[in-house]
Amino acid sequence: MKNETILILDFGGQYNQLIARRVRECNCYSEVVPYDIAIEKIKEKAPKGIIFTGGPASVYGEDSPKCSKEIFELGIPILGICYGMQLMATTLGGNVARPNKREYGTTEVSIDNTSLLFQEFGDTNGFLMSHTDYVETVPEGFKNIGSTPSCPNAAMENEEKKLYGIQFHPEVNSSINGIEVIKNFLFKICNCKGDWIISSFAQESIQKLKEKIGDKKALCALSGGVDSSVAAVLLSKAIGKNLTCIFVDHGLLRKNEGDEVEEIFRNQFDINLIRVNAKDRFLAKLAGVTDPEKKRKIIGEEFIRVFEEEAKKIGTVDFLVQGTIYPDVIESGLGKSSVIKSHHNVGGLPSYVDFKEIVEPLRDLFKDEVRKTGLELGIPENLVYRQPFPGPGLAIRVIGDITDDKLTILKDADSIFREEIAKAGLHKSINQYFAVLTNLKSVGVMGDERTYDYTIALRAVETTDFMTGIWSKIPYEILEKVSSRIVNEVNHVNRVVYDITSKPPATIEWE
Repeated sequence: MKNETILILDFGGQYNQLIARRVRECNCYSEVVPYDIAIEKIKEKAPKGIIFTGGPASVYGEDSPKCSKEIFELGIPILGICYGMQLMATTLGGNVARPNKREYGTTEVSIDNTSLLFQEFGDTNGFLMSHTDYVETVPEGFKNIGSTPSCPNAAMENEEKKLYGIQFHPEVNSSINGIEVIKNFLFKICNCKGDWIISSFAQESIQKLKEKIGDKKALCALSGGVDSSVAAVLLSKAIGKNLTCIFVDHGLLRKNEGDEVEEIFRNQFDINLIRVNAKDRFLAKLAGVTDPEKKRKIIGEEFIRVFEEEAKKIGTVDFLVQGTIYPDVIESGLGKSSVIKSHHNVGGLPSYVDFKEIVEPLRDLFKDEVRKTGLELGIPENLVYRQPFPGPGLAIRVIGDITDDKLTILKDADSIFREEIAKAGLHKSINQYFAVLTNLKSVGVMGDERTYDYTIALRAVETTDFMTGIWSKIPYEILEKVSSRIVNEVNHVNRVVYDITSKPPATIEWE
């Protein structure tokens, strides 16, 4: 149950969902809401605390996001992070200025460890700074509790009103002891109990779905990935045989994956399953398309068209179920945050959908929370910990236009990579790994002949939340074996490269 809620006011920062994730790690339920949420809605939710996220704007900008001053008079503890601190300062009478140089990277911050926010800290601590403006003068009633040489007010507090501001980002891994700052806010300032657990989410969701859908029919977009599988089982437990799962095999899945998905859901679960083999239809729509955003939109819309057609065959269907999760939402920019890319689940839907309503039971969960929910629901571990796979499938791992021949090349190369990673026992420590067919051809030599063939790129990332990630240091001998097998066993490939870029600045996928 959501006995305690921490509201995260989204001012456009790319770390807003990560803040919510860190709060949940502390077993406190968090909910991200727009920065301009009505005061009455805040009162209705009765949060134990509020966190203002960072954001790219300047508080003095003409269109900069603002919240009502009344929020500071509710008696609810507030923690402002980066832009959130600056907004708190200017709203309450302080001053924000622009320094001679911006701070970026992990910086030693001198802190007042008598503050509840920094209890049990030393005199200094390394936190990630990423700002252009800073608080020059704190508001009346506040005192300074942190500083750096370039930022004299790196942290401030009004202990009486339980208002706190920090210029740094405690939610990111590069901030040392950052989670301890969040814990101090939750437990020493907001007096949270920390009794929210993911199993209660599953129970609560099943009950809500029962009440929402009742005896009506629902259609689930089943891909066989973790997200759609957990969504399908949640719905199945809520409405039983009133759920029909349609598995659209768009031909963009990994090698043999279509058959594996059908086998699991027909034989291991008592779920109505319809498999639609639509590879030719999708490839026809994607012919000649090279722009990744267009690919996503085409695939998303075609999915809906297929579901509409199948729904007419099986009778009236009131609800469409999708496995959208929190990172999908944030990276599609549906809130106030900057758009990175759209996802077919949330960004590619046509304006008219021939269903009563779309249901997204996992919309508020991060990937690891989805996995925990899956285990709670009794889904086999090997499926729950299956490799993440994007909705558009291999369409965004084939750079440039898509053909059946290119898909065959990529499927074979990707299968070899995944097989060797599993053989080496690295499949659990690497969170996502796959091959990409680049649009680059280069000269090579095979036997006595000159070749001019494709380059395969390998990608492997270690991450906990999929919002940030570091490239995996796969041993050279494994990479060498993968490369050798690919160029010898896969036709039309003569070069293999390894992507050593982390996220950020790159994304995990190439398109």
